[in-house]
Amino acid sequence: MAKTAAALHILVKHQDKAEDILAQLKKGAKFQTLAKKYSTCPSGKKGGDLGEFKKGQMVPAFDKFCFTGEILTPTIVKTKHGYHIVKILYRT
Repeated sequence: MAKTAAALHILVKHQDKAEDILAQLKKGAKFQTLAKKYSTCPSGKKGGDLGEFKKGQMVPAFDKFCFTGEILTPTIVKTKHGYHIVKILYRT
């Protein structure tokens, strides 16, 4: 069982905006560029980089995805903060 994970994310308020960003990623847009442009999270300035974090440090839905979701596949995760496009970089 993984103890830590590292991820990038883009946080937006609306599902349709999240879906639009995900479509741009699928067409080859750079995650970090879109994070700087659209993310409402302070991590957006760093290209959405959340660094490495421990299990249980993030809000439940986000945390669950980061420790069970597919690595390197951007996915939309809804939390109380809004819609996150999450790209898990690795788990240790």
